[in-house]
Amino acid sequence: MNNASFMSDLFSKQSYSSNNFFLIAGPCVVESEELLDEVAAKVSAICKRLEIPYVFKSSYRKANRTSANSFTGIGDEAALQLLKNLGQKYQLPVVSDIHTAQEAALAAGYVDMLQIPAFLCRQTDLLIAAAETGKIVNVKKGQFLSGASMKFAVEKISGAGNNKIMLTERGTTFGYQDLVVDYRNIPVMQENNVPVVMDCTHSLQQPNQTSGVTGGNPQMIETIASAAIATGVDGLFIETHPNPAVAKSDGANMLRLDLLEPLLEKLVRIRKAVI
Repeated sequence: MNNASFMSDLFSKQSYSSNNFFLIAGPCVVESEELLDEVAAKVSAICKRLEIPYVFKSSYRKANRTSANSFTGIGDEAALQLLKNLGQKYQLPVVSDIHTAQEAALAAGYVDMLQIPAFLCRQTDLLIAAAETGKIVNVKKGQFLSGASMKFAVEKISGAGNNKIMLTERGTTFGYQDLVVDYRNIPVMQENNVPVVMDCTHSLQQPNQTSGVTGGNPQMIETIASAAIATGVDGLFIETHPNPAVAKSDGANMLRLDLLEPLLEKLVRIRKAVI
């Protein structure tokens, strides 16, 4: 795992192997307290057994939906409070997305890490507002950017006085309805001396469907994750749900919860083979 001091602080309440990758995982969006609890209980137990440092992820609101009819959330403060309660219950750090500069201070009162969606990674005001909260800031690489260009996002955040920065690869637009992953972006972004994460689920989205609902290719999650671990990535991002078919957001590319444990077991073996 990347030895940035803030990462050690982030996982101070967990026992883990210092040679392991870390995991950011959870359902795409806060649907209910019951869902959050089911996923957190299952994933935290798996990660504890496998000595994987774990950050719980769920979006308190989904602002970047294709269709106006898509589910966006249960209410900002209600969802944020559920995330805070869950983090305290399971002694886990929690991350959620923000979409505007005004959201940064609100979300920072409830979560440990702020995530910048890929489409918004160049929004200077948003990056600076996130930096000024003092929280860890995870910036997803835009589907339209190279890994090398993400140095400017790092410079914006560090220039605002915050060096607690992570970058996430999530694929590059290929045509109108597909994404491809260029694994060169992992070592290129690591040159910024920040932890780099591979988003194994959003990189398999199939956007711009005429139905207004984004498609996906979840059967390739293992392939994406395995290649990322072999490339030397610091962490993995995997959205997971007990029943993706009924998920209220991104069900087409989430990993079914019962498939996570065998996948992580395999990835731990790959990690041990390449370090």
